[in-house]
Amino acid sequence: MAEDEAPKPEAPAPAGTLRARPGTVRPPMPAGPVRPDAPPPTRPRRPRLERGEGAPAPEPLHRTTAVGGGSSRLSPALTVVVAAVRKAGKALLKDFGEVENLQVSMKGPGDFVSQADLKAEKTLRAELARARPNFGFLMEESGLSGNEDWEYRWVVDPLDGTTNFLHGIPHWAISVAVEKRGNDRTPDEVVAGVIYNPAADELFWAEKGGGAFLNDRRLRVSGRRQMIDALFATGIPFASVPRKAEFSSILARLMPQVSGVRRFGAAALDLAWVAAGRYDGFWELGLNKWDIGAGLLMVKEAGGFVSDPEGGDAWTDGHVVAGNPILQPQLRAVVSEGIAAVAAARGRTGA
Repeated sequence: MAEDEAPKPEAPAPAGTLRARPGTVRPPMPAGPVRPDAPPPTRPRRPRLERGEGAPAPEPLHRTTAVGGGSSRLSPALTVVVAAVRKAGKALLKDFGEVENLQVSMKGPGDFVSQADLKAEKTLRAELARARPNFGFLMEESGLSGNEDWEYRWVVDPLDGTTNFLHGIPHWAISVAVEKRGNDRTPDEVVAGVIYNPAADELFWAEKGGGAFLNDRRLRVSGRRQMIDALFATGIPFASVPRKAEFSSILARLMPQVSGVRRFGAAALDLAWVAAGRYDGFWELGLNKWDIGAGLLMVKEAGGFVSDPEGGDAWTDGHVVAGNPILQPQLRAVVSEGIAAVAAARGRTGA
């Protein structure tokens, strides 16, 4: 071709052939003539495996499964507790649906124990003892039992909110805490706990250093900072329960400062709801260890503060003030002031 002669355009490729992009190497074509109606060559695909024929399941975003199926976050001890409370909760739900047929007796004026309490406690004790035979027990209905030289023990309320239960109010719970025995240098402490409301199928659980959860959702206490915006919970002394004057004194001082005060009748759930941010704080005096064991840990693991009215250990004396880090000190000051006012009045009257 002469130097000034323009290059001839490339002839169009026959139908059914592949043109290589500039700068690429064309793959070898099959030998022999290519029929015009032949389909273009295609890249071989891997065989597709259907689920159940060897195909791996998609990788989950989080390796944690539902608590009901055994969350990977749960320690072996908590896994045992979850299974036990769900079994007891199933029976309690059945009794709740037939509450008018339950046999009921009185522990004291205004304080009931039902056949459902006793059956639930029996179920919990059997399940927990089978899994951890060396643990001790502190249970609401049967008291102390099990290994007297325990390093760990179960602290169990089989039915917190019995009065609600017997009146058909679906606000009651099973509470189980794991208490570790202290020594000369460290006090006894709760290291794990579960609070289960079968009527709502809400399972609250916590482990020391591992956070607090509602089912598989991480819990945090509320972020409210002003008392006037706060909603608090408490327990009202009934019948022969003491400290009615203290309660009235505290409530009279608190009500003008806050958005509201609730009394739902189940201390374990009150504390769980503080951990969940539903309540901004909670106070009650004279509670038992089975009422508060799991709940105190839950509030702490959700970022809250827990103490008695003077800033001491609520686990030791059963006087509880719990809340978020901003409002708990303010609530504690009001509770302490109300108690002190009653003590001063008694001192003046000699009562």
